[in-house]
Amino acid sequence: MNHTKNEKVLVTGGGGFLGKAIVKQLKEGGDRVTSFSRSFYDDLDRLGVEQIQGDLADPGAVNQALQGVDTVFHVAAKPGIWGAFDGYFKANVTGTRNVINACRTNRVARLVYTSSPSVVFDGNHMEGTDESAPYPERFHAPYPETKAMAEKLVIEAAAKGVQSIILRPHLIWGPEDNHLVPGIIKRAGRLKRVGDGTNLVDTIYVDNAAHAHLLARNALKRNPTLTGNVYFISQDDPVPLWEMVDSFLSAAGLPPVKGQVSASTAFLAGRCFESVYRFFGIQKEPPMTSFAAKELATSHWFDISRAKQDLGYAPLVSTREGLRRLKQWLNLSVQ
Repeated sequence: MNHTKNEKVLVTGGGGFLGKAIVKQLKEGGDRVTSFSRSFYDDLDRLGVEQIQGDLADPGAVNQALQGVDTVFHVAAKPGIWGAFDGYFKANVTGTRNVINACRTNRVARLVYTSSPSVVFDGNHMEGTDESAPYPERFHAPYPETKAMAEKLVIEAAAKGVQSIILRPHLIWGPEDNHLVPGIIKRAGRLKRVGDGTNLVDTIYVDNAAHAHLLARNALKRNPTLTGNVYFISQDDPVPLWEMVDSFLSAAGLPPVKGQVSASTAFLAGRCFESVYRFFGIQKEPPMTSFAAKELATSHWFDISRAKQDLGYAPLVSTREGLRRLKQWLNLSVQ
């Protein structure tokens, strides 16, 4: 049931992996969609999407882009686990503050903000964790730290009248992935299991993540009291992390991960790499970081009953079907 026929919608980062999936579903639903990104994307052009080039850190550009908009999906962010704090802060915190201010100025009816479960990750196992989990005392990387800061800004804005919902999708994957799966494939021969290999994780197929964003918009329209709420979203099907890594490799026609290192060895290696890379000012991501070591050795799966109840969320594409589609796409992109 679509309560939101023909809205004017802006997607920040509409040319990105999740952004484009959201754009496609909005277009299918008959919305007028604009993407705000730093680059121009031919794919979006072919979909008939209006594109505005600009930087999220530029308040004037963001304010102009939000004129006459009904709903904003703020998806754009600087991802990754390595890099200077300032770069992450500018994209993730300043960018989000500019979006919130522009929502106020332009009286935008709704904001759906894409966050990350890493904002509550303290380095320990998270098993069946729900939205009551607190932010950690300290963060192991600038990405989760700045995403947590941005999330707090959105919650604060919601309390002051900007109708907002926050979604935390975990490990998004699928066809056209330009981050997670390619990163695993690139390291194929060198990957080693970290820890005992039994840790379970949640993932989410890209179309399911996009679907949840549209559901959040519709739920907020129906029930404005949901404003300020945070929701974990996933496949609702936790899997052993290394089994999933092997499934991605298998989809690319590559052999499974061989060899193993203990969680403590990986963590120490991460610390050493970080020191060396910082000392020499090396920009590219180290082979291991302390944050990655913790992520790879711990369980992180979440209780998504709140999203089921409030948003009516359920994954439409199963993990198995998603892997079939991923394999098909990887085969096509190799040809």
